[in-house]
Amino acid sequence: MLTRLSLRLRIFLIFAGLAGAIVVATTLGLWLGYSRLGEPGALQGFVQAGVLAGFAALGLVAWVWYLFDLHVAKPIETLAGALRARAHSDVTAEMDAAIARYLGDLAPAAQAAAQSLAETRSALAEAVARETLRLGSEKARLEALLSDVPVGVILCSADHALVFYNGPAADIIGTGRAGGLEAGLDRKLFDYIHAAPLRHAHERLMATGDPDAVSDLLCTTTAGARVLAARMRLLGEGGDGGYVLTLRDITADMAADARREAMLEGALDSLRRPAAALSTIVGVMPEDALPAPMQAALREEVARLAQAVTRFGAAREEGQAEAAALPQTRASDLAEGLVARLATQGLIVTVETADLILRCNGYEIITVLEHLARHLADRAVGRLHLSIEEEDSGATIRLSWTGPRIGVGELDSWLALPLSEETAERPARAVLSAHATEIWPETAADGRHALCLPIRQARRAVARPKPVVRKVIYDFDLLSPARTDALADRRLDRLTYVVFDSETTGLNPRQGDEIVQLAAVRIVNGRRVEGEVFDTLVNPGRPIPAVSTAVHGITDAMVADAPRVEDVVRRFHKFAEGAVLIAHNAPFDMEFLRRQEGTLGLRFDMPVLDTVLLSAVVYGQHEVHSLDALAHRLGIAIPEEARHTALGDTIATADAFLKLLPMLAGRGLATFGAVLTEVRKHGRLLKDLN
Repeated sequence: MLTRLSLRLRIFLIFAGLAGAIVVATTLGLWLGYSRLGEPGALQGFVQAGVLAGFAALGLVAWVWYLFDLHVAKPIETLAGALRARAHSDVTAEMDAAIARYLGDLAPAAQAAAQSLAETRSALAEAVARETLRLGSEKARLEALLSDVPVGVILCSADHALVFYNGPAADIIGTGRAGGLEAGLDRKLFDYIHAAPLRHAHERLMATGDPDAVSDLLCTTTAGARVLAARMRLLGEGGDGGYVLTLRDITADMAADARREAMLEGALDSLRRPAAALSTIVGVMPEDALPAPMQAALREEVARLAQAVTRFGAAREEGQAEAAALPQTRASDLAEGLVARLATQGLIVTVETADLILRCNGYEIITVLEHLARHLADRAVGRLHLSIEEEDSGATIRLSWTGPRIGVGELDSWLALPLSEETAERPARAVLSAHATEIWPETAADGRHALCLPIRQARRAVARPKPVVRKVIYDFDLLSPARTDALADRRLDRLTYVVFDSETTGLNPRQGDEIVQLAAVRIVNGRRVEGEVFDTLVNPGRPIPAVSTAVHGITDAMVADAPRVEDVVRRFHKFAEGAVLIAHNAPFDMEFLRRQEGTLGLRFDMPVLDTVLLSAVVYGQHEVHSLDALAHRLGIAIPEEARHTALGDTIATADAFLKLLPMLAGRGLATFGAVLTEVRKHGRLLKDLN
């Protein structure tokens, strides 16, 4: 029976027994002395002496007990909790030996044992982590590289130095080209490719915080100004592991496309005219010009030819429309590409772009702008300036300058010229037609002249929604035979838990305070399931006081479009169905939930565990049991930005519970029933807390 009592209570009982024994012994001694003296008048003196001696003895024992409890019992209990935390829950913080400074060598010995255990565990964990990290890193890199082998692949460190490149990549970025720098490890990627588009793409990926995100971009080489279509993907969490860049040289592809388009356009024109002429001739041909069978056959063949030409033209236009609808180019990439192309010709252009995604063929638009810039340079205009601005549902590209004005006729003559020697039959005008747009000269209010090129479709570049990550979530332990034992007899590490927390408009639900955020995570078979999270803002149906917003940061505007309390509580009830609920100071959160039971026709009758009480079981009631204090004792770091958010506090509570589980088992509390019996002894703690 005594073994089930706490150490401090047992010591108190020892001192209480000692005090009682002293009082009894003193009383017996005085009574024996009085009886031998045989003088009735001395009774009063013996009684007074007995009372004084009794109070003195009780006071002395109480004082010694207080000192013993303060300097021995409490430190032993605290030391035991600290040792248990380090033995069972992987707590690595250094133990404070001052808590047991009156226990002789016990505290230093315990500290040495804990330190030795921590060092051993740390060395083992470091070795395992190092090997796991190496294997995981190699695996991730190989997967990333193997998935993109057919094209140029470059692996760069976080500071943009080359770590790996394959043969196609070496050829693309300069090897073997006139003026090209030989590819080499630990050289900066920016020695081969203009930096601005790469930096922009890297910053965008870092900002998403999504390790699975990719960024498509358009860039140019520093040697030869070749246009590259690239895709960037980060390696490792936060991009610290660098990134993979896959490259494709689209310069030749676009030239080939241009030649093919010119050939198709020429072929179509060469067919349309004869087909139209034949149709006209056959239509006006006299009925008796040819024998009837021959004339009918001629008419039929001419009709087939006309239909074929019509189908050919329609298919080509449809293909052009589909091709024009596919590419998306970031405005900044387009501008940087033009700057790089013109720089190779000694032309300087300043740029000013909005953060837009243009739906256009970036290579062709760059080529047209370069074509016009060269002609403007021949007219000896001032420094060129390129701006890309959002207008309605599209954007407008303006190439402006100071100097002589360019007329419509002169601009048309430039557009009629071929873009390059390789595409002599494809004039600049054909690119505009393919994009269903035009270009015209205009004069701004400040006197600068410009060529305006509208892009029909554009959108603002915003952080893309984080995709749903399809992780493999499993627990093969759930394949074990069906569990039929009673809940009280079930092992704690074999139960399913839902750990939750709420943020509210205030502290008194009976006066109308409501939930503004509710979050929960699931623990199955002793591990937190990463993909099973409940987290939502809640519209409380009343204003959020400023004093509450100062705590959790949730404003009225943030919850304006959030679901109502009733809807959220119903969803949470389904999420928690069949599980044991866990919260830190559970009565507070449970009262907000149970207020909705009548409205929803539901009951929160799940078993509930409170980490405040579990902390008291492990560390004793004399400790501070706030979430911050518990997390500190267990070595759990709560990020400042996550504190006083429902999800942040939920995750901290779940991690604390998982660390308390082995500590409870170490005290012989391995089943739910045993823990429930123990926590009931500390029920007064929650009443005082609330």
